[in-house]
Amino acid sequence: MAKRVDANQAQIVQQLRDFGASVKDIHEVKGCFDILAGYRGRDYKFEIKTEAGKLTTAEIEFQNSWRGSPVYVIHDIEEAIQILIDGSEDL
Repeated sequence: MAKRVDANQAQIVQQLRDFGASVKDIHEVKGCFDILAGYRGRDYKFEIKTEAGKLTTAEIEFQNSWRGSPVYVIHDIEEAIQILIDGSEDL
């Protein structure tokens, strides 16, 4: 069974691309984050949720066991862009 895509995901993906990020949709990997974004030489893992959306048990387990950089839970493009900007300031 395919993982459900949050209603705001397509719009956020397009807006990230318009902002200049490369984006790979990987939401179908169980428990994994929804998209991988690259911006100014850095990678960002985003879990996209609607305002009412909650992390699934599999998503929580993945995030708790991941030993790499953080998975950011975002609800809109403004949150995503702020993370990209903050991450590129120390380059």
